[in-house]
Amino acid sequence: MLAEPGVRNLLLVGLFARLPHTATSLVLTLHTVKELGMTWTQAGLVGASATIGMAVGSPITGRFIDKRGVRPVVVVTMLAQFLFWVTAWALPYPALLVLAGVNGLLMLPVFGVIRQCLAAMVPPASHQTGFALDSMATELSFMIGPAVAATGVTVLSGTTAMGVIGVGFLCSGLALFALNPPTRSAAELAAETGEHVPRRQWLTPRLISVLVMGSTLCFVLTATDLAIVATLTDSGDTGWIGPVISLWCFASLVGGFVYGGLSRGFSPLVMIALLCALTVPVGLVGGGWWWLCLALIPSGLLCAPAQSATVSMVNKWAPTAVRGEVMGLHGTFLTIGIAVAAPVAGAIIDGAGPPWAFAGAGLIGLAVVALATPVWRRAPEPVLA
Repeated sequence: MLAEPGVRNLLLVGLFARLPHTATSLVLTLHTVKELGMTWTQAGLVGASATIGMAVGSPITGRFIDKRGVRPVVVVTMLAQFLFWVTAWALPYPALLVLAGVNGLLMLPVFGVIRQCLAAMVPPASHQTGFALDSMATELSFMIGPAVAATGVTVLSGTTAMGVIGVGFLCSGLALFALNPPTRSAAELAAETGEHVPRRQWLTPRLISVLVMGSTLCFVLTATDLAIVATLTDSGDTGWIGPVISLWCFASLVGGFVYGGLSRGFSPLVMIALLCALTVPVGLVGGGWWWLCLALIPSGLLCAPAQSATVSMVNKWAPTAVRGEVMGLHGTFLTIGIAVAAPVAGAIIDGAGPPWAFAGAGLIGLAVVALATPVWRRAPEPVLA
């Protein structure tokens, strides 16, 4: 796969370009609390504003990429990110609250661009391997970005961390601009008629069910992340939070590597259902951090494969002329899953205790899969031509 022309550079740029994105939420929260002196609730509102902006903006930027290409969108969003992050430290809370939403709306579309271009640059027969590699790169980004951000805020300051994120977005945008990866393969360009593809033709119940599955996956993973933190904090093992999460992420990398080498993939519904089922008993093992590590490995092995299977299916049902918009819509659903997970997991932790957050997240995920299964089976596949 890495021998395919341009793929290695695309994945490397994607890995590093995602790093500033993965650090934004944590830095905004800590800056609001530590340096502006606001409450955690007020910090949460800033994060919610940014999240809503990203959810709305993702399909819009994807649509512009379909029409104008990568470079114009990258220039606009790169400059918007740079200007926001190098000035955000000086903003009063009301302005930060509003501009965080605007900034989310103009987020550099790294995730969607990399997946859209990877689909164009990799032969269809190798899409499973390509998306598995992309899922592994995403996992690495989320392992590195927040950890570096937390260290930067603690050791230096929120102001410095914001400046670093701004420079990171600028460098990421410049790298994408220089790379200028194709959004369609030569065969896809030759097959295009130039006619408008009506949204009703591809935004079908079956595609929506796959998007909901992606949202469910992010919900379960985010809730699991919070449950790990709450469980180890409650047991007095806060020093093991980093190692436990790192081992969970490493299991995901191993799973992604194995899944990418298989001759055929599996249904995203099956993958996500298995992940949810394996998440349910995690909090009930007891015995301290070591047993929690072991209990997380089975579900961890399915994280990257489930993500890869979902992206692969979304790409399969996306007409090439609107692939950017579809990938942007996929990003919107992922954002919604992450946003919903925090209050739901928090309510379970407060009401029943941290261990039950694992069971609650897994059972909610299984319920959504059960509701989506009839739609998946009965609805026809989207008509792409």
